Amino acid sequence: MPVCVPIKDMKDTASFAKTIENARGPVTVTKNGYDAFVVMKSADYEALQQDLAQTRLLNRMLLAEHEYSSGKYSDGDEFLSRIRESHGL
Repeated sequence: MPVCVPIKDMKDTASFAKTIENARGPVTVTKNGYDAFVVMKSADYEALQQDLAQTRLLNRMLLAEHEYSSGKYSDGDEFLSRIRESHGL
């Protein structure tokens, strides 16, 4: 079940920290009854960042496979030669 606390509960930092540590996921902090921001354990945040990075990598790999199967690629040596020629290197 999601945890939601009013912003005034952050005044008691020890209690608020314990709430975050004991929560199974992110904790939503509200201000005037509306969502203000979300707080989560740093380990959970790192895991989220890892998942996002992995998703981006997999999406890029799928795009590369599609480009390769469509013939939209060039050999590395050819590419470097074209770049060197275009920049006079």
